[in-house]
Amino acid sequence: MQETTIESISYPQGFTKWITVITAISCAILELIDTTIVNVSLREISGSIGATTTEIAWVTTSYAISNVIIIPLTSMLSDLFGRRVYFTASVILFTFASLMCGLSDSLWTLVFWRFVQGLGGGGLLSTAQTVIIGAFPPAQMGTANAIFGMGMIMGPTFGPTLGGYITDHISWHWIFFVNIPIGMTAAVLAWNYITDRPGAVKPKKIDWWGILFLVVAVGSLQYVLEEGTSKDWFESGEIIIFTILAVVGLIAFIIRELSIEYPAVNIRLYSNYNLAMGSIMNFILGILLFGTVFIFPLFAQISLGWTATQTGVFMIPGALCAAIAMPIVAKLMGKGVNPKVIIIGGVFLTFSFLMLLGRSSPDSNEWNFYFPFVLRGFGMAFMMSPILALAVGNLKGKDMAQAVGLANMIRQLGGAFGIALINVYLTSINAQVRGNMLGYLTQYDVSSSERFDTLTKLFLGAGKTIDEAQMLALKMMDGLLFRQQAIVCYNQGFIAVGAVILFCIPIVLLIRYNKKDKMAVHNDH
Repeated sequence: MQETTIESISYPQGFTKWITVITAISCAILELIDTTIVNVSLREISGSIGATTTEIAWVTTSYAISNVIIIPLTSMLSDLFGRRVYFTASVILFTFASLMCGLSDSLWTLVFWRFVQGLGGGGLLSTAQTVIIGAFPPAQMGTANAIFGMGMIMGPTFGPTLGGYITDHISWHWIFFVNIPIGMTAAVLAWNYITDRPGAVKPKKIDWWGILFLVVAVGSLQYVLEEGTSKDWFESGEIIIFTILAVVGLIAFIIRELSIEYPAVNIRLYSNYNLAMGSIMNFILGILLFGTVFIFPLFAQISLGWTATQTGVFMIPGALCAAIAMPIVAKLMGKGVNPKVIIIGGVFLTFSFLMLLGRSSPDSNEWNFYFPFVLRGFGMAFMMSPILALAVGNLKGKDMAQAVGLANMIRQLGGAFGIALINVYLTSINAQVRGNMLGYLTQYDVSSSERFDTLTKLFLGAGKTIDEAQMLALKMMDGLLFRQQAIVCYNQGFIAVGAVILFCIPIVLLIRYNKKDKMAVHNDH
């Protein structure tokens, strides 16, 4: 059966078009918010349900694993059940799992329902993107990508803000309960306004082996990336086993998908040069998008003493700048500006953001970070939409849906990879920085001796004995050392991520683009 031609596709108009787009982007943002909303609440959750710091990490890990497993399968599942049924079912599953997460009173119950929530949420992300792209004719793909890009940036940014505020002012249970009214509304709207993909053909057979190999490969890889740091990487037998499973599963998955006519995930699409290059860019984008959202809150709370709510609220203006920049990018692309030029501009804006953060000091305050986060907002906007447009611009129908799922999976894996790399880097330089600093804290160093004497006198004045005063002075100096050490480590972390971003430039230059391709994207459908 042939795919429906573009000429026979009727695009939604007026109110129907925008309620469809709003429903889809709201669901995508909801799923992305839940990727990060739990992070700032883990301490309260662990205390409430009696879990250790290591165990509570599974609340985040389980969601990430199920997310990255289901995302590449969404195109196949959408065609199997019909996009309207699959999208609505994903909303309902996500909403019900949110309710059960909020009601959970033990660690493993919560972990299970977070896994289920991730299955529903992952189904929303890529399907929402194909719904938004399908609501616009090919000539307006830049607008469609800009709308989805706003959700991609705002979701992970608003997550910690909402999580911190709700946990501080109500209770951690409500970070899950808040999804319920939104999810119920979205389910009704999805059923009434989301349509099946034009030209969709129900798979004649289901590639069960391909799905199994994908689950093993991607699930194991995500587990290694999420848990590697806490388990000291390959010093852990568990990490070694899951690494082997990931490699074997990936090889088996590739062989399987290339050898059958009905693959669960059409990886033959990577023979498309631009899609392959775009995937590398998406991977780096994931490192940037999730890595900076991960590292900055830690830096602000540990080094500068900010609260979780204060940290989250601070990051909102940068996300709003991205929202402002997205329509600008769509307009530039609509006027025929080379997407490669826009992406390289975004790379330099983002690089500048990271270099400015890398110059932080103990005296830094919120005003020192507003301008860097404005740069981040514009930089991310200038990178996200053009990357997707270049990667999937010449694809259509089922190929477009498959490519979108692969792009989202690669971006999620890039985020997990980025967080793991940052953790490894910070851990490795932490001891080195501390050792260098300790060399200056001796009785022979004038400034440290004076600081020690001043603190001792302060505690003596507060009625402590000489031994108590000296002990407290040493503890306070150790705290000051830790703060300084953390700032230096995070500064180096920001600079390291900045260096990774520069790798985008040669990749962008390798992507093929000319105005004839642009005309083909707009007219040859």
